[in-house]
Amino acid sequence: VNLAVTQDIPIIALYQSANDGTTVGGFVAFLTAMLMLVAPIKHLSDIANPITRGLASVERGLDLLEDNPSETQGGFVCAKAQGQLVFDKVSVIYPGANEPAVNNLSLTIAAGETVALVGASGSGKTTLANLLPRFVDVSAGEVSLDGIDIRLWTLASLRQQLAFVNQHVVMLNDSIAANVALGRQIDEVKLQWCLQAANLGEFVANLPQGSRTVVGHNANQLSGGQRQRLAIARALYKNAPVLILDEATSALDAESERAIQEALERLIHNRTTLIIAHRLSTIQHADRIVVMEHGQIVEMGTHGELIGKNGAYARLHAMSFDSVKL
Repeated sequence: VNLAVTQDIPIIALYQSANDGTTVGGFVAFLTAMLMLVAPIKHLSDIANPITRGLASVERGLDLLEDNPSETQGGFVCAKAQGQLVFDKVSVIYPGANEPAVNNLSLTIAAGETVALVGASGSGKTTLANLLPRFVDVSAGEVSLDGIDIRLWTLASLRQQLAFVNQHVVMLNDSIAANVALGRQIDEVKLQWCLQAANLGEFVANLPQGSRTVVGHNANQLSGGQRQRLAIARALYKNAPVLILDEATSALDAESERAIQEALERLIHNRTTLIIAHRLSTIQHADRIVVMEHGQIVEMGTHGELIGKNGAYARLHAMSFDSVKL
């Protein structure tokens, strides 16, 4: 409140009182109302940011609903791909961005190979992974699956070849079985095998209703580690030839991480796997590690080879090791 204005209030009140324009009670009520306004006004500033984020989310959602995928997809259909991926001189520039998120990048991933993408935030790792299901399209270059440009695939057939496990698992307010099958026919034998492979078999067997137990909104009745393992069981059930892992063991205790790592080893067997990693301890056994900076590949090789080069990966590994010690 402006101090000069505050000092003038008693003078105005005395003037109005002398001219029967106000009373002592009316003046006190006016001051009380002014003081009571302070907290709501402060509260408005607190909710401004969530409202702004909400409006941005609504705008993006409406854009997605208005998009017509049939205009941007081909007609190629395949029951199950082999899993070879090729990024050929790929560039991605987001609208309004000054620099490309991915810049003239080329990378070939053989069927069944496990490749980890590492690098600082903003280096282009997630953008590269988002190209595969066509959440993002290339600005230049080509991405192909089994030698066929992914733009020539139908979206349904293309995405049928992909399975995701990420750090933000989305679950339905439904049974464990329904969350694993995710709209597919529930095969009880296959379901139990997937739960066992994801290190959830014993836990589910001890539940009162077994795999028919409802897990609540976004599986809030499960721990973080159990939700991650449920996502792994879902990926196993889908049995897609290409797997994308986005920091699937993030922010978990050591015991949960160990159980998830065991489940992931079963999941990636005989699958083409692309791992986006921040914790370098989780990707040391990858067939290849690709180090990205500013949308480009700066190093590539096995963990031992890259440590021996004492370059970008070695620096990231040292920083990761120091953060673990702290």
